[in-house]
Amino acid sequence: MTDQRFIIEMGMGNDLYGMDYTKAAARAIEDAIRHSSIPLFEAIGLSHDAMRVQVTVGVQEPDHVDCVALAEKLPRGRAEVKAVFGGLNVENPDTGTILVIASAAVEAFLPKQA
Repeated sequence: MTDQRFIIEMGMGNDLYGMDYTKAAARAIEDAIRHSSIPLFEAIGLSHDAMRVQVTVGVQEPDHVDCVALAEKLPRGRAEVKAVFGGLNVENPDTGTILVIASAAVEAFLPKQA
């Protein structure tokens, strides 16, 4: 039986001073899930462990993202995080520092329900 996506949330996060791609990605994920509430689980008596959570974060340097650490911070479901090229680096013209902007898509899947 295949999984069926039942929610997708998008978010944006940044790191203004440390050029930390994982921190920016974590903030984007938090932004995506901050306003979500899924009463479905309580309503039908389904365990959160039945949910597969797939997160895609976009940053300019995907190999600098600690995907394992991000997955461990997700509060529900069986999580997988992958980093892809995206987001944005913006140079501060006054200091030369790089502002890291990340985007995230958080998708939740359940086994197809009858």
